[in-house]
Amino acid sequence: MPAVTPLPLAADAALVRAIGLRQLTAAILNATVGAGIFVLPALVAQGVGAAAPLAFLVCAAIIGLIAVALAMAGSRVALTGGIYAYVEVAFGPYLALLAGVLQWLTGVAAVSGIATALLDQLATLAPLLDGGAARLLVLAGMLTALASLNARGVRVGTRVIEAVTALKLAPLVLFVAAGAFLLDWSALVWPGLPDRDALGRSVLLLIFAYTGVEMAIAPSGEVKDPARTVPRAVLLALALATTLYIAIQLVAQAASGPELAQETGAPLAEAAGRFLGRAGTTLMLAGAVCSMFGYLCGDMLSTPRILYAFARDGLLPPAFARVHPTWRTPVPAIWTHAAIVMLLAWSQSFQALAIISNVGTLLLYLLCCGAALELERRDVRMSAEPFTFAAARLAPIAGAVLVLWILSTATAREFAVTGGVLAAASLAYVFRKRAPFR
Repeated sequence: MPAVTPLPLAADAALVRAIGLRQLTAAILNATVGAGIFVLPALVAQGVGAAAPLAFLVCAAIIGLIAVALAMAGSRVALTGGIYAYVEVAFGPYLALLAGVLQWLTGVAAVSGIATALLDQLATLAPLLDGGAARLLVLAGMLTALASLNARGVRVGTRVIEAVTALKLAPLVLFVAAGAFLLDWSALVWPGLPDRDALGRSVLLLIFAYTGVEMAIAPSGEVKDPARTVPRAVLLALALATTLYIAIQLVAQAASGPELAQETGAPLAEAAGRFLGRAGTTLMLAGAVCSMFGYLCGDMLSTPRILYAFARDGLLPPAFARVHPTWRTPVPAIWTHAAIVMLLAWSQSFQALAIISNVGTLLLYLLCCGAALELERRDVRMSAEPFTFAAARLAPIAGAVLVLWILSTATAREFAVTGGVLAAASLAYVFRKRAPFR
Protein backbone atom coordinates (compact mmCIF):
# COMPACT_ATOMS: atom_id res chain seq x y z
CA MET A 1 0.00 0.00 0.00
CA PRO A 2 1.45 3.42 -0.91
CA ALA A 3 2.36 5.88 1.79
CA VAL A 4 -0.47 8.16 2.85
CA THR A 5 -0.09 11.81 3.83
CA PRO A 6 -3.29 13.08 5.47
CA LEU A 7 -4.61 16.49 4.56
CA PRO A 8 -4.69 17.86 8.16
CA LEU A 9 -0.93 18.40 7.92
CA ALA A 10 -1.68 21.60 5.99
CA ALA A 11 -3.43 23.03 9.04
CA ASP A 12 -0.16 22.94 11.00
CA ALA A 13 1.90 24.42 8.17
CA ALA A 14 1.91 27.86 9.81
CA LEU A 15 3.52 26.52 12.99
CA VAL A 16 7.27 26.94 13.52
CA ARG A 17 9.20 23.72 14.11
CA ALA A 18 11.52 25.00 16.83
CA ILE A 19 11.46 22.19 19.43
CA GLY A 20 14.54 19.98 19.33
CA LEU A 21 15.58 16.81 21.20
CA ARG A 22 16.81 18.63 24.31
CA GLN A 23 13.75 20.86 24.57
CA LEU A 24 11.25 18.03 24.01
CA THR A 25 13.05 15.70 26.45
CA ALA A 26 13.00 18.45 29.08
CA ALA A 27 9.31 19.12 28.43
CA ILE A 28 8.41 15.42 28.80
CA LEU A 29 10.54 15.07 31.94
CA ASN A 30 9.00 18.21 33.40
CA ALA A 31 5.47 16.96 32.68
CA THR A 32 6.21 13.47 34.00
CA VAL A 33 8.19 14.12 37.19
CA GLY A 34 5.58 16.03 39.10
CA ALA A 35 3.69 16.24 42.32
CA GLY A 36 2.66 12.58 42.59
CA ILE A 37 6.13 11.31 43.49
CA PHE A 38 5.96 13.24 46.78
CA VAL A 39 3.05 11.00 47.88
CA LEU A 40 3.25 7.71 45.97
CA PRO A 41 6.24 6.05 47.77
CA ALA A 42 4.12 5.44 50.88
CA LEU A 43 1.07 4.22 48.95
CA VAL A 44 3.14 1.75 46.93
CA ALA A 45 4.82 0.54 50.12
CA GLN A 46 1.34 -0.13 51.52
CA GLY A 47 0.64 -2.47 48.61
CA VAL A 48 3.89 -4.40 48.15
CA GLY A 49 6.10 -3.34 51.07
CA ALA A 50 9.85 -3.33 50.47
CA ALA A 51 9.26 -4.76 46.97
CA ALA A 52 8.08 -1.31 45.86
CA PRO A 53 11.07 -0.76 43.51
CA LEU A 54 9.88 -3.81 41.55
CA ALA A 55 6.53 -2.07 40.98
CA PHE A 56 8.41 0.91 39.55
CA LEU A 57 10.38 -1.36 37.22
CA VAL A 58 7.26 -3.18 36.03
CA CYS A 59 5.46 0.11 35.51
CA ALA A 60 8.46 1.52 33.62
CA ALA A 61 8.60 -1.56 31.39
CA ILE A 62 4.91 -1.20 30.52
CA ILE A 63 5.23 2.53 29.95
CA GLY A 64 8.29 1.76 27.83
CA LEU A 65 6.12 -0.32 25.50
CA ILE A 66 3.57 2.50 25.42
CA ALA A 67 6.41 4.91 24.70
CA VAL A 68 7.37 2.80 21.68
CA ALA A 69 3.75 3.00 20.49
CA LEU A 70 3.81 6.76 21.05
CA ALA A 71 7.07 6.97 19.14
CA MET A 72 5.73 4.88 16.26
CA ALA A 73 2.58 6.99 15.98
CA GLY A 74 4.34 10.30 16.65
CA SER A 75 6.89 9.68 13.92
CA ARG A 76 4.06 9.13 11.40
CA VAL A 77 1.63 11.89 12.48
CA ALA A 78 3.43 15.22 12.71
CA LEU A 79 0.32 17.07 13.91
CA THR A 80 -0.33 19.06 17.06
CA GLY A 81 -2.60 17.15 19.44
CA GLY A 82 -0.63 14.10 20.60
CA ILE A 83 -2.72 10.94 21.05
CA TYR A 84 -5.85 12.82 20.01
CA ALA A 85 -4.26 13.54 16.62
CA TYR A 86 -2.94 9.97 16.24
CA VAL A 87 -6.37 8.47 16.95
CA GLU A 88 -8.13 10.91 14.63
CA VAL A 89 -5.85 10.10 11.70
CA ALA A 90 -6.08 6.36 12.42
CA PHE A 91 -9.74 5.89 13.32
CA GLY A 92 -11.70 9.06 12.60
CA PRO A 93 -13.58 11.70 14.63
CA TYR A 94 -15.66 9.55 17.02
CA LEU A 95 -12.78 7.65 18.63
CA ALA A 96 -10.75 10.87 18.53
CA LEU A 97 -13.53 12.51 20.54
CA LEU A 98 -13.35 9.71 23.12
CA ALA A 99 -9.58 10.20 23.28
CA GLY A 100 -10.10 13.92 23.88
CA VAL A 101 -12.66 13.22 26.60
CA LEU A 102 -10.30 10.75 28.26
CA GLN A 103 -7.57 13.39 28.21
CA TRP A 104 -9.94 15.82 29.90
CA LEU A 105 -11.10 13.29 32.50
CA THR A 106 -7.58 12.20 33.41
CA GLY A 107 -6.54 15.83 33.71
CA VAL A 108 -9.45 16.77 35.97
CA ALA A 109 -9.05 13.71 38.22
CA ALA A 110 -5.28 14.18 38.40
CA VAL A 111 -5.36 17.85 39.31
CA SER A 112 -8.10 17.21 41.88
CA GLY A 113 -5.93 14.52 43.44
CA ILE A 114 -2.95 16.86 43.49
CA ALA A 115 -5.06 19.56 45.14
CA THR A 116 -6.00 17.03 47.83
CA ALA A 117 -2.36 16.00 48.27
CA LEU A 118 -1.31 19.65 48.52
CA LEU A 119 -3.72 20.17 51.39
CA ASP A 120 -2.36 17.02 53.05
CA GLN A 121 1.17 18.43 52.81
CA LEU A 122 0.06 21.74 54.31
CA ALA A 123 -1.76 19.88 57.08
CA THR A 124 1.57 18.53 58.34
CA LEU A 125 2.53 22.14 59.09
CA ALA A 126 -0.95 23.33 60.13
CA PRO A 127 -3.04 20.42 61.52
CA LEU A 128 -6.13 22.63 61.29
CA LEU A 129 -6.14 21.87 57.54
CA ASP A 130 -6.56 18.15 58.15
CA GLY A 131 -10.32 18.54 57.69
CA GLY A 132 -13.30 20.75 58.32
CA ALA A 133 -14.17 24.27 57.22
CA ALA A 134 -10.58 25.54 57.25
CA ARG A 135 -9.52 22.96 54.65
CA LEU A 136 -12.47 23.85 52.42
CA LEU A 137 -11.74 27.58 52.71
CA VAL A 138 -8.08 27.14 51.77
CA LEU A 139 -9.03 24.93 48.82
CA ALA A 140 -11.64 27.40 47.61
CA GLY A 141 -9.30 30.36 48.05
CA MET A 142 -6.46 28.67 46.18
CA LEU A 143 -8.60 27.64 43.21
CA THR A 144 -10.35 31.01 43.11
CA ALA A 145 -7.02 32.82 42.99
CA LEU A 146 -5.69 30.59 40.19
CA ALA A 147 -8.90 30.88 38.17
CA SER A 148 -8.86 34.67 38.56
CA LEU A 149 -5.22 34.91 37.44
CA ASN A 150 -5.77 32.77 34.37
CA ALA A 151 -9.03 34.49 33.49
CA ARG A 152 -7.14 37.78 33.29
CA GLY A 153 -4.88 36.58 30.51
CA VAL A 154 -2.72 33.70 29.35
CA ARG A 155 0.51 35.64 29.95
CA VAL A 156 -0.25 35.99 33.65
CA GLY A 157 -0.80 32.23 33.94
CA THR A 158 2.41 31.32 32.12
CA ARG A 159 4.48 33.66 34.32
CA VAL A 160 3.23 31.89 37.44
CA ILE A 161 4.12 28.51 35.92
CA GLU A 162 7.64 29.67 35.03
CA ALA A 163 8.19 30.93 38.56
CA VAL A 164 7.40 27.59 40.23
CA THR A 165 8.65 25.08 37.65
CA ALA A 166 12.31 25.95 38.18
CA LEU A 167 12.09 24.88 41.85
CA LYS A 168 10.48 21.48 41.30
CA LEU A 169 13.35 19.04 40.77
CA ALA A 170 15.94 20.54 43.14
CA PRO A 171 14.54 19.08 46.42
CA LEU A 172 14.14 15.61 44.87
CA VAL A 173 17.73 15.56 43.59
CA LEU A 174 19.03 16.79 46.97
CA PHE A 175 16.94 14.14 48.77
CA VAL A 176 18.54 11.37 46.71
CA ALA A 177 22.06 12.80 46.86
CA ALA A 178 22.03 13.32 50.63
CA GLY A 179 20.42 9.94 51.25
CA ALA A 180 23.06 8.16 49.19
CA PHE A 181 25.79 9.39 51.55
CA LEU A 182 24.01 9.53 54.91
CA LEU A 183 21.87 6.37 55.03
CA ASP A 184 22.70 2.81 56.02
CA TRP A 185 21.76 0.89 52.87
CA SER A 186 22.13 -2.47 54.61
CA ALA A 187 18.65 -1.85 56.02
CA LEU A 188 17.20 -2.60 52.59
CA VAL A 189 16.19 -6.26 52.47
CA TRP A 190 14.50 -7.93 49.49
CA PRO A 191 11.21 -9.44 50.77
CA GLY A 192 10.60 -11.76 47.83
CA LEU A 193 8.12 -11.48 44.98
CA PRO A 194 4.83 -9.84 45.98
CA ASP A 195 1.35 -11.19 45.26
CA ARG A 196 0.40 -10.70 41.59
CA ASP A 197 -2.83 -8.84 42.34
CA ALA A 198 -1.09 -6.57 44.87
CA LEU A 199 1.61 -5.85 42.31
CA GLY A 200 -1.05 -5.07 39.69
CA ARG A 201 -2.83 -2.64 42.01
CA SER A 202 0.46 -0.95 42.84
CA VAL A 203 1.33 -0.58 39.16
CA LEU A 204 -2.18 0.80 38.52
CA LEU A 205 -1.46 3.46 41.15
CA LEU A 206 2.06 4.16 39.87
CA ILE A 207 0.81 4.98 36.37
CA PHE A 208 0.03 8.37 37.94
CA ALA A 209 3.77 9.00 38.30
CA TYR A 210 4.34 8.47 34.57
CA THR A 211 1.42 10.41 33.13
CA GLY A 212 2.42 13.53 31.29
CA VAL A 213 4.23 12.01 28.33
CA GLU A 214 1.06 12.04 26.25
CA MET A 215 0.44 15.73 27.02
CA ALA A 216 4.04 16.86 26.56
CA ILE A 217 4.21 15.49 23.00
CA ALA A 218 0.99 17.28 21.99
CA PRO A 219 2.90 20.06 20.15
CA SER A 220 4.27 17.59 17.58
CA GLY A 221 3.46 20.10 14.85
CA GLU A 222 6.24 22.31 16.27
CA VAL A 223 8.94 19.65 16.69
CA LYS A 224 12.02 19.53 14.46
CA ASP A 225 12.28 16.27 12.53
CA PRO A 226 9.52 14.58 14.60
CA ALA A 227 10.19 11.15 13.06
CA ARG A 228 13.53 11.10 14.93
CA THR A 229 13.03 13.59 17.75
CA VAL A 230 9.78 12.26 19.26
CA PRO A 231 10.96 8.63 19.72
CA ARG A 232 14.33 9.66 21.16
CA ALA A 233 12.88 12.25 23.52
CA VAL A 234 10.14 9.94 24.83
CA LEU A 235 12.51 7.03 25.57
CA LEU A 236 15.25 9.25 27.04
CA ALA A 237 12.84 11.07 29.33
CA LEU A 238 11.33 7.74 30.46
CA ALA A 239 14.78 6.36 31.36
CA LEU A 240 15.68 9.49 33.35
CA ALA A 241 12.35 9.58 35.19
CA THR A 242 12.50 5.89 36.13
CA THR A 243 16.05 6.21 37.46
CA LEU A 244 15.02 9.15 39.63
CA TYR A 245 11.84 7.43 40.87
CA ILE A 246 13.61 4.24 41.95
CA ALA A 247 16.34 6.25 43.67
CA ILE A 248 13.69 8.23 45.57
CA GLN A 249 11.86 5.06 46.62
CA LEU A 250 15.06 3.37 47.81
CA VAL A 251 16.11 6.39 49.86
CA ALA A 252 12.64 6.66 51.42
CA GLN A 253 12.64 2.95 52.31
CA ALA A 254 16.16 3.09 53.74
CA ALA A 255 15.23 6.10 55.86
CA SER A 256 11.78 5.07 57.11
CA GLY A 257 11.75 1.29 56.85
CA PRO A 258 8.34 -0.37 57.40
CA GLU A 259 6.96 2.90 58.78
CA LEU A 260 7.00 4.37 55.27
CA ALA A 261 3.67 2.67 54.51
CA GLN A 262 1.98 4.62 57.33
CA GLU A 263 3.42 8.03 56.39
CA THR A 264 0.88 8.70 53.62
CA GLY A 265 0.49 12.44 54.23
CA ALA A 266 4.05 13.56 53.44
CA PRO A 267 6.27 10.46 53.14
CA LEU A 268 9.31 12.13 51.59
CA ALA A 269 9.25 14.94 54.15
CA GLU A 270 9.08 12.41 56.97
CA ALA A 271 11.94 10.39 55.45
CA ALA A 272 14.11 13.47 54.90
CA GLY A 273 13.56 14.47 58.51
CA ARG A 274 15.12 11.20 59.65
CA PHE A 275 18.52 11.91 58.09
CA LEU A 276 18.50 15.69 57.51
CA GLY A 277 16.56 16.82 60.56
CA ARG A 278 13.97 19.55 60.62
CA ALA A 279 15.67 21.34 57.73
CA GLY A 280 15.16 18.27 55.54
CA THR A 281 11.48 18.03 56.45
CA THR A 282 10.94 21.70 55.70
CA LEU A 283 12.83 21.47 52.40
CA MET A 284 10.79 18.51 51.14
CA LEU A 285 7.51 20.05 52.27
CA ALA A 286 8.43 23.27 50.46
CA GLY A 287 9.40 21.29 47.36
CA ALA A 288 6.17 19.30 47.45
CA VAL A 289 4.01 22.38 47.91
CA CYS A 290 5.88 24.20 45.14
CA SER A 291 5.59 21.26 42.75
CA MET A 292 1.92 20.66 43.49
CA PHE A 293 1.05 24.32 43.24
CA GLY A 294 2.94 24.50 39.95
CA TYR A 295 0.91 21.55 38.69
CA LEU A 296 -2.31 23.35 39.62
CA CYS A 297 -1.09 26.46 37.82
CA GLY A 298 -0.31 24.56 34.64
CA ASP A 299 -3.59 22.69 34.73
CA MET A 300 -5.64 25.85 35.22
CA LEU A 301 -3.99 27.23 32.10
CA SER A 302 -4.51 24.17 29.88
CA THR A 303 -7.41 21.91 30.89
CA PRO A 304 -10.20 24.56 30.75
CA ARG A 305 -9.36 24.97 27.05
CA ILE A 306 -10.64 21.42 26.48
CA LEU A 307 -14.08 22.49 27.76
CA TYR A 308 -13.82 25.52 25.49
CA ALA A 309 -12.97 23.28 22.51
CA PHE A 310 -15.88 20.93 23.26
CA ALA A 311 -18.27 23.92 23.29
CA ARG A 312 -16.69 25.36 20.15
CA ASP A 313 -17.32 22.05 18.38
CA GLY A 314 -20.95 21.83 19.52
CA LEU A 315 -20.53 19.19 22.25
CA LEU A 316 -21.31 21.60 25.08
CA PRO A 317 -23.55 24.69 25.24
CA PRO A 318 -21.97 27.71 23.51
CA ALA A 319 -21.67 29.57 26.83
CA PHE A 320 -18.54 27.54 27.58
CA ALA A 321 -16.92 28.84 24.38
CA ARG A 322 -17.39 32.52 25.25
CA VAL A 323 -14.18 34.53 25.32
CA HIS A 324 -13.82 37.65 27.49
CA PRO A 325 -13.71 40.71 25.20
CA THR A 326 -10.82 42.31 27.08
CA TRP A 327 -8.79 39.46 28.58
CA ARG A 328 -9.33 37.16 25.55
CA THR A 329 -9.68 34.06 27.74
CA PRO A 330 -12.47 31.44 28.00
CA VAL A 331 -13.68 32.68 31.38
CA PRO A 332 -16.79 30.41 31.75
CA ALA A 333 -14.69 27.33 30.98
CA ILE A 334 -12.03 28.38 33.50
CA TRP A 335 -14.50 28.93 36.35
CA THR A 336 -16.39 25.71 35.53
CA HIS A 337 -13.16 23.76 35.66
CA ALA A 338 -12.21 25.32 39.00
CA ALA A 339 -15.63 24.36 40.45
CA ILE A 340 -15.30 20.73 39.27
CA VAL A 341 -11.80 20.46 40.77
CA MET A 342 -12.96 21.90 44.09
CA LEU A 343 -15.86 19.43 44.30
CA LEU A 344 -13.68 16.40 43.54
CA ALA A 345 -10.78 17.49 45.75
CA TRP A 346 -13.15 18.07 48.68
CA SER A 347 -15.05 14.80 48.34
CA GLN A 348 -12.39 12.26 47.29
CA SER A 349 -8.99 11.05 48.50
CA PHE A 350 -5.77 11.37 46.54
CA GLN A 351 -5.60 7.59 46.01
CA ALA A 352 -9.17 7.36 44.67
CA LEU A 353 -8.65 10.28 42.29
CA ALA A 354 -5.28 8.96 41.13
CA ILE A 355 -6.80 5.60 40.20
CA ILE A 356 -9.71 7.24 38.36
CA SER A 357 -7.18 9.31 36.44
CA ASN A 358 -5.08 6.23 35.74
CA VAL A 359 -8.03 4.19 34.42
CA GLY A 360 -8.68 6.95 31.89
CA THR A 361 -5.00 7.18 31.04
CA LEU A 362 -4.73 3.43 30.45
CA LEU A 363 -7.77 3.47 28.16
CA LEU A 364 -6.10 6.34 26.31
CA TYR A 365 -2.96 4.22 25.99
CA LEU A 366 -5.04 1.37 24.52
CA LEU A 367 -6.26 3.76 21.83
CA CYS A 368 -2.67 4.85 21.22
CA CYS A 369 -1.51 1.24 20.77
CA GLY A 370 -4.32 0.62 18.32
CA ALA A 371 -3.54 3.83 16.45
CA ALA A 372 0.16 2.93 16.17
CA LEU A 373 -0.72 -0.43 14.60
CA GLU A 374 -3.27 1.09 12.22
CA LEU A 375 -0.97 3.92 11.13
CA GLU A 376 1.79 1.41 10.38
CA ARG A 377 -0.62 -0.86 8.51
CA ARG A 378 -1.66 2.05 6.28
CA ASP A 379 1.93 3.35 6.12
CA VAL A 380 0.87 6.90 7.03
CA ARG A 381 3.78 9.34 6.68
CA MET A 382 3.91 13.09 7.21
CA SER A 383 7.63 13.79 7.44
CA ALA A 384 10.80 11.70 7.24
CA GLU A 385 11.23 7.93 7.49
CA PRO A 386 9.06 6.78 10.43
CA PHE A 387 10.42 5.19 13.59
CA THR A 388 10.50 1.41 13.30
CA PHE A 389 12.65 -1.65 14.01
CA ALA A 390 12.46 -5.43 13.68
CA ALA A 391 9.22 -6.76 15.20
CA ALA A 392 8.15 -3.22 16.08
CA ARG A 393 4.49 -4.23 15.93
CA LEU A 394 5.00 -6.48 18.97
CA ALA A 395 5.56 -3.45 21.23
CA PRO A 396 2.05 -1.92 20.99
CA ILE A 397 0.50 -5.42 21.06
CA ALA A 398 2.40 -6.34 24.24
CA GLY A 399 1.68 -2.90 25.69
CA ALA A 400 -2.04 -3.33 25.08
CA VAL A 401 -2.05 -6.78 26.72
CA LEU A 402 -0.24 -5.48 29.81
CA VAL A 403 -2.52 -2.45 30.03
CA LEU A 404 -5.49 -4.81 30.04
CA TRP A 405 -3.83 -6.75 32.88
CA ILE A 406 -3.45 -3.59 34.95
CA LEU A 407 -7.03 -2.55 34.20
CA SER A 408 -8.25 -5.95 35.41
CA THR A 409 -7.21 -4.92 38.94
CA ALA A 410 -9.50 -1.86 38.93
CA THR A 411 -12.89 -2.09 40.62
CA ALA A 412 -16.30 -1.67 39.01
CA ARG A 413 -16.72 1.65 40.82
CA GLU A 414 -13.44 2.95 39.38
CA PHE A 415 -14.57 1.94 35.91
CA ALA A 416 -18.05 3.42 36.45
CA VAL A 417 -16.79 7.01 36.55
CA THR A 418 -14.89 6.68 33.27
CA GLY A 419 -17.70 4.69 31.64
CA GLY A 420 -20.28 7.28 32.61
CA VAL A 421 -18.21 10.13 31.16
CA LEU A 422 -17.59 8.25 27.90
CA ALA A 423 -21.30 7.39 27.63
CA ALA A 424 -22.19 11.06 28.05
CA ALA A 425 -19.62 12.00 25.41
CA SER A 426 -21.08 9.44 23.00
CA LEU A 427 -24.57 10.85 23.50
CA ALA A 428 -23.25 14.36 22.93
CA TYR A 429 -21.58 13.18 19.72
CA VAL A 430 -24.85 11.72 18.42
CA PHE A 431 -26.78 14.81 19.49
CA ARG A 432 -24.28 17.10 17.79
CA LYS A 433 -24.74 15.29 14.49
CA ARG A 434 -28.52 15.63 14.72
CA ALA A 435 -28.99 18.97 16.47
CA PRO A 436 -25.74 20.65 17.60
CA PHE A 437 -25.73 23.35 20.26
CA ARG A 438 -26.22 26.80 18.79
